[in-house]
Amino acid sequence: MLLSSLGWTQGKFKLPLGETKDKIRFDLINNLVIIPVEINGVELNFLLDTGVNATILFSLENRDSIQLNNTKVISLKGLGDGLPIEALKSSNNTLKIGNAINRKQVLYIIFDESLNFSPRLGETIHGIIGYDFFKDFVVKTNYVNEFIEIEYPETYVYKNCRRCFETQLFFYRNKPYINVDISTDNGFKEVTLLLDSGSGDALWLFNDREDYIKIPEKYFDDFLGLGLNGNIFGKRSKIEGVGFGNFKLSKVNVAYPNEEMLSSFKLFLERDGSLGGEILRRFTTIIDYRNNKFVLKKNRYFNDPFYYNMSGLTIQHNGFEYVKEKVSNLNKSRSSNEGNTINEVSMYQTQRLFEIRLAPKYEISEVRKNSPAEEIGLQKGDMVLSINGKPAHRYTLEEINSLFYTNEGRLIRFVVDRYGVPLSYSFKLRKVIE
Repeated sequence: MLLSSLGWTQGKFKLPLGETKDKIRFDLINNLVIIPVEINGVELNFLLDTGVNATILFSLENRDSIQLNNTKVISLKGLGDGLPIEALKSSNNTLKIGNAINRKQVLYIIFDESLNFSPRLGETIHGIIGYDFFKDFVVKTNYVNEFIEIEYPETYVYKNCRRCFETQLFFYRNKPYINVDISTDNGFKEVTLLLDSGSGDALWLFNDREDYIKIPEKYFDDFLGLGLNGNIFGKRSKIEGVGFGNFKLSKVNVAYPNEEMLSSFKLFLERDGSLGGEILRRFTTIIDYRNNKFVLKKNRYFNDPFYYNMSGLTIQHNGFEYVKEKVSNLNKSRSSNEGNTINEVSMYQTQRLFEIRLAPKYEISEVRKNSPAEEIGLQKGDMVLSINGKPAHRYTLEEINSLFYTNEGRLIRFVVDRYGVPLSYSFKLRKVIE
């Protein structure tokens, strides 16, 4: 997401007196860090995003009791195919992340229902926070064990680490940028990338910036994501490598947003693209805004291959429904001969009981052209009833998506509801790009 310059936020996050550091658990979903945040006493879920310079609040349909202070109407413009949107600016709010509290936080509240990351992630996301949090701490992110450690820059001590890569951050309008080497037709070239933990992709490159940033011959058109002003489309491919000093990643996924999506970037530093979560999750990262430092240490995900969605389907959450399912209950009845406990006889009876519970619904939100899913007739808007014989509501959204990324040739069987009619389909996963 991209915002115009909104000015410096008032207020500062502080830990309780005598404390200098804290540890905060998070959920890693689609390479994105989701952390719990309290706003004026109400607990919400936020995306931790180095790519934004302001704290944004949305998806409040079920949180209408939250109190927002000192509001006024403003207009925001961002990346996407839509027009500027109306929002509220609210000041002097209290934000709490772990034990860190900011009592003078400025928020930007968006009520546009189309800006909603929750259906694509399968978990309710109420907002995004970036610069306002990172500016006050050294933030260490452990993607394997899913926690962040924060500490005041004044007390943080860097350890000697021969297996780490360290580079300088530089800033434009409160957003961090780094220089990274990428492979080109003429060897590795240095490019300037936004450090964007709020993107689940590995790499975005802007092919209108430099002659050596070219879209490879093998690519496919795809939906890239949701921006502040609508859907973002472009091309996906692979490049041979990305380098961080002695660290080299091979066959890296790359996306090239369509040029008409990039008009908003003209207000910003002329960068070459963005570095996102699919690369960041392969490291333990240390981000230090105060001292302009960025440190990477390889983790166990480093050598994982970069996969593409081989089905062509994008699935999203679409509300809830009540489902009735059978459960087994083991009842024990006991009879015994009077006065003879040795010959006591026990009998067990299994009863079939039913449980009614609220379960998630899933729908197909995008079908990629020329994909296996399109070829067999699956359509945008189809409601997913079952996958490989298992009711869809027994999957999490992340589990569904994981089915599409590995094991080329795997058979996927879908039953969908289209206008009240159940339809069955099957297809095999197929690689688009080697």
